Amino acid sequence: MEYLPVEVIGNILSHLAAARDVVTASATCRKWREACRKHLQSLSFNSDDWPIYRDLTTSRLEILITQTIFQITGLQGLSILMDDVDEFNASTVIAWLMYTRETLRWLFYNVRTTPNVNILDLCGRQKLEMLVLAHNSITGVEPNYQRFSCLKSLSLSYVSISALDLNLLLTACPRIEIFSLVNPEIVMSDAQVMIELSSPTLKSIYVEAISLDKFVLEADSLENLHLKDCALELFELTGKGALKHFKIDDVSVLHLDIGETVEELEIVDVSSFTIIWSKFYQMISKSSKLRKLRFWDVVFDDEDEIVDLETVALCFPKLSHLALNYDLRDDLRDGVLHYDWVAGLLKRCPNLRKLVIHGVVSDAKTHEECQMLANFTSAIVKLMRKYMHVDVQFDYI
Repeated sequence: MEYLPVEVIGNILSHLAAARDVVTASATCRKWREACRKHLQSLSFNSDDWPIYRDLTTSRLEILITQTIFQITGLQGLSILMDDVDEFNASTVIAWLMYTRETLRWLFYNVRTTPNVNILDLCGRQKLEMLVLAHNSITGVEPNYQRFSCLKSLSLSYVSISALDLNLLLTACPRIEIFSLVNPEIVMSDAQVMIELSSPTLKSIYVEAISLDKFVLEADSLENLHLKDCALELFELTGKGALKHFKIDDVSVLHLDIGETVEELEIVDVSSFTIIWSKFYQMISKSSKLRKLRFWDVVFDDEDEIVDLETVALCFPKLSHLALNYDLRDDLRDGVLHYDWVAGLLKRCPNLRKLVIHGVVSDAKTHEECQMLANFTSAIVKLMRKYMHVDVQFDYI
């Protein structure tokens, strides 16, 4: 180890990340202390990594963090995640950020302070490329002054911000590509709760735990859209048709529009969602490049609706992954429709290589129900003799 260049040692210590481990390792010898001071690239203070953080008084914790940060020069990554820790003194936190901001490339910040620390004022006009912000309040965004010209990834969790400031914040990030918004407190100026966002460079957006009347997103370059655990009256995406991955999970939305140009769409993943098949199909029907289609735990608005395999096979010739999980009508107890459906799938999908049939078997089964399951399984096994190239699996729970 003594022959390793001090820069290499600094890189090794950077992979430890946790401040406690870095400080311990730097005590090895003088050379390692020098590597820590001059060549450490990233540092992390996380209350989950070391429970003792929670046992220390806030003032003592502030001193420990201050002493550690101020011993290091040229820090590129800083993570300060203090859940379940009392509020810090704002002036102390400002000192940390002022000392490191000129060299920081990424910042993970979840610190409650009194008063609130304006991260945008402190870190704007610097070289920051990734910002992950939680439990903070953002007000009065000035795109010309609080500008993040290098920022490519932005994550906001449990943040209080107005709809206007949220759009202005994206405007202040002219190179942003990845945006995550989780359970925000949207401050509204009128009765209608709505968000309108616009970004020409945004490629991926993740939205979770948000309740709005209207969510409008204008993003010409958007490739990935993921909505989770949201309640929306209207969601509308407008752009130039770059969307490739579309995923919605446990979302309630009355009107869903992902744009008319969806030719680049490759993956559609829908789960825990009430669907009107005719409308949904119309929305994605032009996606000739679709490779994966997944409907899991979905409920059809019309109980007589099922996914039309003939239509799926004709419109999505490149489809290589199809996953369907929804309740069929209760009166079809003989399993005939289930069998016919599988037979139709095999006939229409000559490139199919693997088929997994999922089923739920309750604890109490009548003889009739057991016989129905046995007949269905036997019929499928017999059917599969015609398709020896397909790997069939049964997954009953």
